[in-house]
Formats: sequence, structure tokens, C-alpha cells
Amino acid sequence: MNDIAVAESAPDLDPQEPPPPSAVGFDPAEARRRLYGDVSDADWSDWRWQLRNRLRDRDDLERAFVLSGSERATIDGIGGRLPVGITPYYATLMNPLDPNDPLRRTLVPLDGELVRSPGEENDPLGEDADSAVPGLVHRYPDRVLFLVSNFCAVYCRYCTRARLVGHTGEMHFSTSQHKKALEYIASHPEIRDVLISGGDPLTMSDVRLDELLGALRAIPHVEFIRIGTKVPAVLPQRITDGLCEVLRRHKPWMSVHFMHPAELTPEVALACGRIADCGVPLGSQTVLLRGTNDDVPTMKKLMHGLLKMRVRPYYLYQCDPISGSAHLRTPVSVGLEIIAGLRGHTTGYAVPTFVVDAPGGGGKIPLLPDSVVGRDGDDLLLRNFEGHVFRYPDPGGTAGTSVGGAR
Repeated sequence: MNDIAVAESAPDLDPQEPPPPSAVGFDPAEARRRLYGDVSDADWSDWRWQLRNRLRDRDDLERAFVLSGSERATIDGIGGRLPVGITPYYATLMNPLDPNDPLRRTLVPLDGELVRSPGEENDPLGEDADSAVPGLVHRYPDRVLFLVSNFCAVYCRYCTRARLVGHTGEMHFSTSQHKKALEYIASHPEIRDVLISGGDPLTMSDVRLDELLGALRAIPHVEFIRIGTKVPAVLPQRITDGLCEVLRRHKPWMSVHFMHPAELTPEVALACGRIADCGVPLGSQTVLLRGTNDDVPTMKKLMHGLLKMRVRPYYLYQCDPISGSAHLRTPVSVGLEIIAGLRGHTTGYAVPTFVVDAPGGGGKIPLLPDSVVGRDGDDLLLRNFEGHVFRYPDPGGTAGTSVGGAR
């Protein structure tokens, strides 16, 4: 990494204060020239180079950013918790002077991460209790979560699996562990849907990914295979010709993790286009985060941008109550307000399903703004996106509650 750093005279910013004018409108291309001016285009475009040169510690981060006091103290005190990991490409998308930068808040630790609030757990979704064999979560009747890796290209500070990822020197789980999971899937004919996740499966080699997908495709009752990944957003260089050949061969679906419109760069558009051209349907998964995407204009811009890249908005997740996440979580009401601000105000394809993944293993529970007002005799009373109430003839129906005097 180039040793050129942000000028020492730049202010030490408080994360609670708004950024100064000088922190607005920075240029990612300039950030690359400043930080990686001696890196060839060939290396920059090599996904393995990007992984080898991730920002991993305070020295790396201070070369790229002017760290706030909160960031600096948390990095020093993080201990054995979720490590830091940011690809050089993704680092250039973050404002070096502004700790409130929406992408930076998701990857550079803040002091709230060291505080465990009431209701938070290391495994809030109870995945470990539903692990049939190591690395395989069987919660829903006909589908399983297959954790194939403990390695990610970047480590999101709100990660539900912070207890599992980034803590060992081995990038991916062993072949023997994969074999046990595959044997379990093969011996349970009720399993028709497999989600491959981790860690991030797309950090695996083409050969290994090809073997896993091929083994799953060889199981007769497995009808549907999905890959959960953030790689297209943070490491678009990974979408190589070789990977595309693997995707064409096995035709999985792909759930891609996007957070903010700033991620929708030309490189990402090219990567998503290549995946879509392989015949792989793309759906987005977004986590609702305080200070990153918790308003209607930001979310609308993100969803519109995804559609233009042939990515269908799928889920908007309420942030899971993992330990040390209170400073990133919003009230559930914020998510409902965002959905209300999207539905009817833009194309339905741009409106994801807002869900809470119920603590303790309850699974995903969809939440909607209150559209059923009640009943008046045989009429169901419904509220539209403008707040107006309409009658729908529904004789014999039971939805809603009786409302006297409605017109």
C-alpha cells in the first residue's frame, strides 16, 4: 500500500458532528490515485490482489482515513471481536475526512460496538441451536442454510455471524465439513432449497465453488440453490470469466448484499450485468442501519439503482440485535415509514419486503404499514399510499375489526 496519507493538518472529526464542507463531494478516483497510485491496473483488477491488500489494522486505516477518536479507540480495543477487513476498492468509496460517511460507518468500528445492550446476543437468531451438523442450519421445513466459509472480503460491523467469521487463519471450512453437510442434505429428501452462505462463498476459488455447486446439483431433491454474497458490491473484480463459467454451468440464484447508492459504481454495474448475463437471477438484501440508509430518499435511490442493474430488491432487514449493535440499529417504525414512503410512490418492483428475523430462531417475519383499517359490515376498509380509506366488498370475510359509522 502507498504510504501517502491524509494531510496531518486535517481535523480529528467527532462522529457526532456534521462533516465540514471539505469532506463533501470527494472523488473515489482521486482516492485511488492518492492511496494506490503505484498499483498497476492489472493488480487493481485482480480480486486476489484486492484480498491480499485489505485494510486490516489501525495503521492501514490511518493511511486511508482521518480517524475519529471513537474509531481510533475502538480499533485499539477490539480484541478478539470481529476483525477489520476492507478491500482497497471499497475503501476508495469512503470519504476519508468524514466518520459519518454512510459506507464507512458500516465497516470502521465505533465505540458503540464495545457496549452490549439489553436484548443483544452473540447468536441472536439461534442458528447454533438449529445446526444439524457443523455449518448447516436446518430451521425451515424444506430449506437449509449451508455455511461454507468463515471468510469475507469485508467485515460488516453489524454482521449476524460475527461470532463465526474472520477468527481463524483458515479462509474456508474444510472439505470434510462440507462433506458432512452434503451427506445430511442428501439423506433428507424434504430439503429442496439450499442457501450457500458463510462468510462469503464467492471468496472461494472457482474450482471449489464448482465442486460444491456440482455436488448439490447431483442431489435429486435439491431444486433450488442460492448464493448469499456481498462480493459484487465490495469486490466486483471477483466476477471473472472463470466464475461466470461456473455460474452458467450450475445456474444458482444469487442474493447480493447492498447498503447504499454509493456502492452502485460502474464496476459494480458491470459485475452485476455479467452475472445476470449468465442466467443467474439477482435479488438484493439490505440491512436497515442508522446513519447509512434510514431515510426514504436514500432507500429509493438505492432501489432504483439496483433495478437499473437488473437486481430485484428482495429483503430489507431490520438489523439483528447482535452484541454491540445498538448504535447502528433503528426503531422498527423507521423501516415501516420507509416502506410506506416507497409503496405507491414508485414502481412495485422497487419495494423490498421489510422483515424482522425473529430472535431465538423464529424465522423471518414480514412487516407492513397498517393498510387494513377494519370492517364495516360486508366491506373491508383499506388505506392506500396517500392515506385515503377505501371500501372493498368482502362479504363473509374476517380480516380487520368492525368499525362503526365508517363511510
